[in-house]
Amino acid sequence: MLISAPFGRDAASVSRLLAGHDYDTSVCAAVGDLAAALDDRTGVVLVTEEALSGGLEPLRTALAAQPAWSDIPFILLASRREADGPLNERARLRLTEILANTIVLERPIGTASLLSAIRSAMRSRQRQFEMRDRLRDLAEGEERLRLATGAADIGTWEYDPESEILIYDTRCRALFGLPADAAVTYQGSFVAGLHEEDRERALAAVGRSLDPGGDGYYDIEYRTVGLQDGIVRWVNARGRTIRSETGRARFLGTVVDISARKQAEAALAASQAALRREGEQLDQLNRTLEQKVAERTAELEAEMASRSHAEAALRQSQKMEAVGQLTGGIAHDFNNMLTGVIGAMDIMKRRLANGRTDDLERFMDAAAASAQRAAALTARLLAFSRRQSLDTKPTDVNALAQSLDDLLRRSIRENIALDFALAPDLPLAVTDANQLESAILNLTINARDAMPDGGQLTIETNIVEFDAAYAAVKPDIEPGRYVMIAVADTGVGMTPEVLEKVFEPFFSTKPTGQGTGLGLSMVYGFARQSGGQVRIHSRPGEGTSVKIYLPIAEQSPVATTPDAPVMVIDGHGQTVLLVEDDQSVRLLVRDVLEELRYVTIEASDADTALPILQSDQHIDLMVSDVGLPGMNGRQLAEVARAHRPDLPILFVTGYAENAAIRAGFLGTNMAMITKPFAIEALSAKIAEMVPSDADPVQPDPKIPAE
Repeated sequence: MLISAPFGRDAASVSRLLAGHDYDTSVCAAVGDLAAALDDRTGVVLVTEEALSGGLEPLRTALAAQPAWSDIPFILLASRREADGPLNERARLRLTEILANTIVLERPIGTASLLSAIRSAMRSRQRQFEMRDRLRDLAEGEERLRLATGAADIGTWEYDPESEILIYDTRCRALFGLPADAAVTYQGSFVAGLHEEDRERALAAVGRSLDPGGDGYYDIEYRTVGLQDGIVRWVNARGRTIRSETGRARFLGTVVDISARKQAEAALAASQAALRREGEQLDQLNRTLEQKVAERTAELEAEMASRSHAEAALRQSQKMEAVGQLTGGIAHDFNNMLTGVIGAMDIMKRRLANGRTDDLERFMDAAAASAQRAAALTARLLAFSRRQSLDTKPTDVNALAQSLDDLLRRSIRENIALDFALAPDLPLAVTDANQLESAILNLTINARDAMPDGGQLTIETNIVEFDAAYAAVKPDIEPGRYVMIAVADTGVGMTPEVLEKVFEPFFSTKPTGQGTGLGLSMVYGFARQSGGQVRIHSRPGEGTSVKIYLPIAEQSPVATTPDAPVMVIDGHGQTVLLVEDDQSVRLLVRDVLEELRYVTIEASDADTALPILQSDQHIDLMVSDVGLPGMNGRQLAEVARAHRPDLPILFVTGYAENAAIRAGFLGTNMAMITKPFAIEALSAKIAEMVPSDADPVQPDPKIPAE
């Protein structure tokens, strides 16, 4: 609140009074100061007639500069003067010349009357402030609407049917080809700017919107022809007729340029039409193409059949080549071994016929050595075919490798350094210890021959885990944990072409006569039969590494005892049922048993053995071949156990697919021995299975021996 009372203490008194009623006041000494203090925050101005004695031009100028919404209330305090009449009319007239919003109060005046006049003036000023805020909000809303429609490229229009006044904004003028400052009318701008083909339809839509009986909505697409630029444009107009309480109509809405959309729709329609034409052409082509495809398919099927036949012939040729290589190698090695056996036997026959017995032991040793070589070759062939009889059990691979230290060092030359890299806490592996020893020895000898000038030989163990992703890529191995045994050298290495053939039987990189070509084949077959795998890595000039992977055992190792010196153990007349279909083998085994002082009952097959087993004949042991005709040896053992539950059974096998893994083949109180066998091994196995204190029983004379 501004106060201007230049004489006496009026200004100070009024200021204190108003401050006591929570009014903020500011005292102005003269009219010029009062004019300078006027602004949008001023509520009420209180002046005395003395303040108006000077010039009022500054005040007039300040009041003229007010916004349209502002009309500051003035309260004039006038003095009663007898000479001038009841009121000082001159002061009032001077003030009302420049403003009409004035309250004149006659002095002296009471406090209540003054405060009442000030509150009334303040309420009037507050309404002005509210009007200011509404005008500002309205202006901001209009600005936002203008910005939004401008950003969206939307034009606005309004039409008053009674006055026929039409209002276009700048964007709407542009859509009718008019400049921003052009005057517009309903007939001269809207109707004249409609495309002649769309004019009737557009005017009908306007009529429906203006119809008092309709819903008032307006939504149409039409073309305009620029009134000055002549450009044809597609627009979408949307609006509504709004009626006041008196029924007066206001028709207003928006308009949007849709020329680009219409062009795209036209292009799409043209494209679809072209596609339809092309589709018709393709249908015509397909009718002839199907016949050509059928003909070509028949030709391809014929080619595929011919190719399949050629591939089958190639595979058969490769198979026959492999079989020829295998049989040729076997025949070559066996001919060499049989030459030693047959030649020694012929010489011994000639000398015995002439009554000479001198030097026979040398020829017998030569024949036995050739026979043992043949047995070793057969064992390697069985290992390659994965049909050898394996005695698998949990094995400490680290302990086995360390036990071979002395043997391996004697097998290599002095210029080769042997090193063991054994992983600590290595779990047990499921394997046949004897076959694993043989595999490590074979790989060591190969490594020795690959390092003629010396080098480094390393025996390594470790744990390897193959996940499902690796097993999917390498389907020849199951996912899981394996014990790895590697034999690595720094020798001459091998080329990729040689690596592809290293596991083939009788393939050897050594000179003729220095190797059978079955070493790596035996290692591969042994590892695969054990449930593992073999991997070989080699580079020329860098060396070779062969890694054997064996399954990890889930149980503790089986306690073993050191091998005792092999000796012949005689029997004490115990009865042995011998079942063997090969007459020569049966004859030799019977003679061996009788030589060992056992009583032998012979049977050539299971059908012959069954009546003996079902009889009351006392039998201490059954020795049976596994591969019998008809009922095999394992099936015969089941029948025998049905009649004689405690009967020990010893299987003799040279090759049997089902007996390849002994742990899954043998039952309680059953054992197995592999052909060919020495008399010492047979006697030890029988003595192990038959109690030495068994009473000898003579065979029943009613049961004839074959």
